[in-house]
Amino acid sequence: MTGSHTLGETEARVANRLSHMQLDFEAMAVTSNLFRAASAVRNHFERNVLAESGLSWTAFVVLWVTWIWEPAETRDIAAEAGISKATLTGVLSTLEKMDLVLRSRSTEDGRLVLVTLTTKGQTLMETLFPAFNRQEVEVVSPVADNKRGDLADMLRAITAKIEG
Repeated sequence: MTGSHTLGETEARVANRLSHMQLDFEAMAVTSNLFRAASAVRNHFERNVLAESGLSWTAFVVLWVTWIWEPAETRDIAAEAGISKATLTGVLSTLEKMDLVLRSRSTEDGRLVLVTLTTKGQTLMETLFPAFNRQEVEVVSPVADNKRGDLADMLRAITAKIEG
């Protein structure tokens, strides 16, 4: 439960409220439960993995994108993280104060800002990500091992449809 009502209570109330309309209730259930699950997962990770490091979900995603693609251009980090460049500027300022990232101008194009992890940032990601992954395993544990690939494929298909 993420709010004051259970998932079952909410779905029953929605069905009652909208029963007079011709709607695709299965599509609505998929998208609303996808959103609800994403919010619950994000909150779970912030409380159970990231809080100890003083990171928000967004800060972690910025570190992750930088770690995978470094040196990474700020515009690419913002796009990959799904945040605005203005939000990224604030997150990077916080991460710089924590001595986790460095910003520098591109030598090929001075208009571009590149981000790299500091040694402290590298060490944090090397130690934090295995703990993050242990929680990923816990979060998906209600889904049978032989169904996880199917679920991942379904979520990729939804993402591809929207991004395509």
